Amino acid sequence: MFPYQAFLMSHNAVNVAVVRKPKHLKVVGIGAAVIAALVVTVGLAARRYQHQELVQWTDAQLIPSVRLAPSMDPATAHAITLPGHLEAWNSAPIHARVGGYLKAWYKDIGAQVKAGDVLAVIDTPELDQQLEQAKAVLVKAQANAHLADMTAQRWQHLLGSDSVSKQEADEKNGDAEAARANVLAAKADVDRLDALETFKKIVAPFDGVVTARHTDVGDLITANNESGPELFTVADTSRMRLYVPVPQADVGSIKSGMKATLTVPEWPGQSFNATLIGNSEAINPSSGSLLAQFVADNKRGELKPGDYSDVQLDIAVDPHRITVPATALIFRSQGPQVAVMGADGRVHLRKVHVALDLGTSLQIDQGLGPNDQVIENPPDSLMDGDQVRVESDNAGNMAAEDGRVSAR
Repeated sequence: MFPYQAFLMSHNAVNVAVVRKPKHLKVVGIGAAVIAALVVTVGLAARRYQHQELVQWTDAQLIPSVRLAPSMDPATAHAITLPGHLEAWNSAPIHARVGGYLKAWYKDIGAQVKAGDVLAVIDTPELDQQLEQAKAVLVKAQANAHLADMTAQRWQHLLGSDSVSKQEADEKNGDAEAARANVLAAKADVDRLDALETFKKIVAPFDGVVTARHTDVGDLITANNESGPELFTVADTSRMRLYVPVPQADVGSIKSGMKATLTVPEWPGQSFNATLIGNSEAINPSSGSLLAQFVADNKRGELKPGDYSDVQLDIAVDPHRITVPATALIFRSQGPQVAVMGADGRVHLRKVHVALDLGTSLQIDQGLGPNDQVIENPPDSLMDGDQVRVESDNAGNMAAEDGRVSAR
């Protein structure tokens, strides 16, 4: 073999070896390229999915979330709490009917008394002397009347024998009549002073408790001094009068025999019952209320005259009124409004009229129906026609999505 031929053969062998090696690398490269393409594809798909989620989340955040007012059970009455004040069933300020000095007192504040019990005694020396004088005047009048009767009788006998004129006999009869009248007048004066003597003893007019004493031993007592303080005050607290100003809007519910429940600050957690016995039958123009009077039993003495009380009344409800939470009301230039959830998921603002404000709730008599779904705490930016979504993370709100505000 020639050298040139040997060179060609060796060169072809090298070429064959070189060609075979790139074929293996090409397969590896293709696999790597496929893997890289898959990684890029998956990455792009993930980014696209994340972008879609972000867009959906952003769109969802643009839709305001609202809560529906919880549904309310229909009722025929609602309870209102009004201020009231208590007074004794009977209360008597006792003034003196005679003048003098207080000799002694026997009952102090808080003492239980019976009708006729002596509270105090007044020393009345002037009255005592007036009574003695009146008795003496009576004796003198009786003596004069007796003498006048005897004289009239004598003159009547003389008239029968024509010893005196009829005129003179009539005059003596007249003197006798006048004397008898003087006796009656003197006796009436004695009786008057005797009656005043009984007022030396200040007595309780009825069973009750002494709630005030404004006198002491030795005090100068002025008779019939109504401008001055009373000596004693006696109150019958076995029953109490409860006075409650009822708003004009609820006057129609005030019926005879109506029941009330009251509480007083000194007995927290304890309630007392009262029954309506009458009302003023007139609206007070300054307060726009009717004064209702109740009676409460107080045999245990727990209620005190002058007590302030919270009174709960069950007021009949107009069946045409809709009750909604006070937080549902919107105040804008258009007047009071309520946001209602529509079937299309959009908000509809209703102009309403508040018939009665109960504090935490409102009674609406115009603008709402019994099947309307009212939105509670609507955002300030909420406008008519806005799309909203209802929060469902609360069981109470889920129940509210049934959605009906009951007519109460």
